[in-house]
Amino acid sequence: MASLNELVPPGVVTGDNLLVLFKHARDNGYAIPAVNCTSSSTANACLEAAKKAKSPVIIQVSNGGGAFLAGKAVKDPNAAAVGSVALAMHIRSVAAYYGIPVVIHSDHCAKKLLPWFDGMLDADKEFFDKYGEPLFGSHMLDLSEEPDEENIAICVEYFKKMAPMKIWLEMEIGITGGEEDGVNNEGIDPEKLYTSPEQVYSVYESLSKISPMFSIAAAFGNVHGVYKPGNVKLSPERLGHHQAHTKKMIGSGLEKPIFLVMHGGSGSTDDEIKTAVSNGVIKMNIDTDTQWSYWDGLRIFEKEKRDYLQAQIGNPTGADKPNKKFYDPRVWIRKAEEAMVTRVETSMDKLNSKGTYEPKTEGATPQLGSLKNPNPITLVCLGALLGSAVMLILKNILTTTLSEFIKTQAIVPVVSTVVDELTELATEL
Repeated sequence: MASLNELVPPGVVTGDNLLVLFKHARDNGYAIPAVNCTSSSTANACLEAAKKAKSPVIIQVSNGGGAFLAGKAVKDPNAAAVGSVALAMHIRSVAAYYGIPVVIHSDHCAKKLLPWFDGMLDADKEFFDKYGEPLFGSHMLDLSEEPDEENIAICVEYFKKMAPMKIWLEMEIGITGGEEDGVNNEGIDPEKLYTSPEQVYSVYESLSKISPMFSIAAAFGNVHGVYKPGNVKLSPERLGHHQAHTKKMIGSGLEKPIFLVMHGGSGSTDDEIKTAVSNGVIKMNIDTDTQWSYWDGLRIFEKEKRDYLQAQIGNPTGADKPNKKFYDPRVWIRKAEEAMVTRVETSMDKLNSKGTYEPKTEGATPQLGSLKNPNPITLVCLGALLGSAVMLILKNILTTTLSEFIKTQAIVPVVSTVVDELTELATEL
């Protein structure tokens, strides 16, 4: 089996490379942690953890996280999409400098949040039309609260829009319990927390006709958040039943033909995670535990340095001593980041993704887009424009007297500059 470094470049991963990445995870028995981020700071912590652990990482944004990123003072109905796009642009600006594969993903989108999804797809389309790849690599539709038929139908509708841009679709069938980011399933019928093999196959049958770039979050008792041991009954072995049923129905030679996703990863035991990964889970969401770790890093710092954080001037070392080096946001935010880095590394270790990618930062640049190859008509027009500029200069030289030529020399550098710029543009194209 080829190493992941040979198959997938570092930096933001989309399209065919994303499919290769998830296939590599499935075929080699590891999953990639998907961490909810609400700021450039939390995103950077994930990137740092991935570099240290030598692992791919998925950075995801929720509707509420996107709105927070835009700023709580922004009341525009498109705020969540604006903030989500802002995070994607930040990640694209810095990801390659960490030297590992990074997937930009949007998390749970319920039916009532579809305008947010539409806004992100519009941004994907605009980016794709300019640069030949989408802004995000992956999006999730969570229509699990709707009847299965409607859930699948809406997924099909959106997947047909996404497939031409090679955007990955994650969908959920069966319900993840608990509450996350305004989606509350705490009082749900327990039976709905377990997806059947038939339900999973119905999704596979519908989406596989469009593209292979999709994954299924099948419920096996998952609950968002953390919980006391014994309060939740996870059955990750059920995921194996889904794989076996679909394998039989399609006559696949693959033991695990479905890309599966695990939600509610926070609070799960090591054995539960291991069983889920062994049954084809290639992505596990983590939010609650990383939220706590970020806060915990700050909490510990504040407790240790409390006497230095009560005023700008004055601390145990002297009444006139300044405290700037303690209350500077770069100091205490960094403590929060360091704690989150450690927790994300722990997830990578549990999911077996640690050590799967040797970081490579040589030649790193921001991934904010490079122009697609133009059509031949564009090149012909550009060539004609270059030729006209050169002929203009030659005509000027041949048809003027010496004194007139000297006077017109001020024009030549300007025209020459235009020619140089057009030549550079032609080279880039």
